[in-house]
Amino acid sequence: MSEKQVFDFPGAEIDVRWDGRLCIHIGECGGAAGELFVAGRDPWCVPDTATKAEVREICERCPSGALTYTDKDGRPESAPGENTLTVSYNGPLFLHGELAIEGAPEDMPGLGFRVALCRCGQSKNKPFCDNSHAAAGFEDSGAVGERGDGLSARGGPIKVKPIADGPLMLEGNLSIRASSGRVAWEGGKTWLCRCGESKNKPFCDGSHKAAGFKSD
Repeated sequence: MSEKQVFDFPGAEIDVRWDGRLCIHIGECGGAAGELFVAGRDPWCVPDTATKAEVREICERCPSGALTYTDKDGRPESAPGENTLTVSYNGPLFLHGELAIEGAPEDMPGLGFRVALCRCGQSKNKPFCDNSHAAAGFEDSGAVGERGDGLSARGGPIKVKPIADGPLMLEGNLSIRASSGRVAWEGGKTWLCRCGESKNKPFCDGSHKAAGFKSD
């Protein structure tokens, strides 16, 4: 098997990049209508089969940041007007916003706006999800019980700091959505469980200490 993890797909007006280090195979690309992504085709992605607007929109559907693009007119992906975190059913935390992730590799451009963060404690690519939750049998419905302190603004940078052997600290304007889609929590700072053991998911309750959670 090839050890190559990053693949570029050039087009006349826009290029696409796929980063296998971040991909968790949600399938927003392969399930999109049209011929941009076709399973089994070589190459898998052909940017010239879609308009630039379609390429941009489909790549921006990717919740893990594995798909990015370079628009040759110089127009980059822009941050959304609102920072949102979705607690998925039995899966990761999907964060979308103007992201600043402490310790993130500089060669992962998708981490600028979209990322899937591990919350089961089993990923071999922490703090990012690598689908280990499936093999580990991680279960959590994605309900959110707390409301937060509210927001006075919605955009701007959202800082993500993985605490060593502890939770994820998020600081900045943030709305948290339950897996049902409900906007459940809004605030400016929170600590989220990434050991998988909290009794107050998605929030940290200190269970990582008793569980002996290790972030490395």
